[in-house]
Amino acid sequence: MTIPCRFFTRPIACILALLATLASSCSHDPYQQRADVVKDHVENFYGHLKANRVGAAVQENEQIEAMADQMAETVRKRAQLQGTSQVEREFALMKTTRETAAQNWIALGQYFAIKQQPDKARSSYQRVVDTYTNPTERTYRDQAARALKDLDIVAPAPHRMSP
Repeated sequence: MTIPCRFFTRPIACILALLATLASSCSHDPYQQRADVVKDHVENFYGHLKANRVGAAVQENEQIEAMADQMAETVRKRAQLQGTSQVEREFALMKTTRETAAQNWIALGQYFAIKQQPDKARSSYQRVVDTYTNPTERTYRDQAARALKDLDIVAPAPHRMSP
């Protein structure tokens, strides 16, 4: 079964637009460089999913999460040392990067659901619920929680099946 291209087009277009908006046009700008790296990981993530290379897609998304964690540390350090505009810019990129990773885990869950692998889909959705706990990430937790419930309609979890 092939995955329709529309499955990947909308999320990646939104993510790429957000990253482009956050980055300035200067090629020596460290924020632009990081946004470009995130963009590359996002494109690779969806490319790997389209080619059914799930392990490689997961690694790409883990790289995105690692970048977000590094950015969060940078924000904490710079908040004490530099002006607010630089910190705000770094924070915005970090926030977008975390949101990108959450969206990718949800997309991975959708991929597994389409491939009729409900246990893997559940794991991907549950990862969002467990990992993205900031108040600003509630949208992604709620989306993943709804996906878990929807998945139970199609493929009930073994412990929820009636005897």
